[in-house]
Amino acid sequence: MLTVDFARLPVGPGDRVLDLGCGGGRHAFEVLRRGADVVAFDMDVAELETVANMFAAMREAGEVPEGATGETVKGDALDMPFPDGSFDHVIAAEVLEHIPDDMAAMREIARVLRPGGTAAVTVPSFLPERICWALSEQYHTAPGGHIRIYTLAELKAKLKATGLVIGPHHHAHGLHSPYWWIKCAVGVDNGENPLAKAYHRLLVWDIMKRPAATRAAEAVLNPLIGKSVVLYVRKPK
Repeated sequence: MLTVDFARLPVGPGDRVLDLGCGGGRHAFEVLRRGADVVAFDMDVAELETVANMFAAMREAGEVPEGATGETVKGDALDMPFPDGSFDHVIAAEVLEHIPDDMAAMREIARVLRPGGTAAVTVPSFLPERICWALSEQYHTAPGGHIRIYTLAELKAKLKATGLVIGPHHHAHGLHSPYWWIKCAVGVDNGENPLAKAYHRLLVWDIMKRPAATRAAEAVLNPLIGKSVVLYVRKPK
């Protein structure tokens, strides 16, 4: 399930891409499939091991174009071990809402981007996230959880303050917001609730099959209740 629209963040052979806070690696895998060189960066060693294993499996299965590389690097988003201007593109998907000093992380994104490079930054959308917080204290107080709710205006202003040029934005995962509202209402850790289980099956079916009906429904829902907002920015030349 991709949050970033790669039509708006075109990556390909010869590009070097940082997936900042890569987690399970969903965006890193797509970057590698497109033939770019990707660095999956995270603090979680277990996640990075899983990503590295998937990189190897993709190569074994012939899913990696000739010349493309995927590597994992452990580190801190506030002090990344890369020289200035190391990357053509940076992806920071659902990361900044976890970081107390988000401005320091944004400055690091700007620093490691080459002049003229682009980044895709995604965070939870204000309204769906605000409803989650209202329904469940556990949702946002669990260790490693979300510590802030961004408005789009705040996200733009903070990234602009680092010197990045603000570009277009869109919302994603409109079908996922009701699922999280249900989870928050019945208990985030309650995996046995019938309604939550049924909605989860719907989401899995949608991800696997991509039927026209749910694709059309999500296109309508995204601007209204999209779970994530995606902002594209550029570093001036």
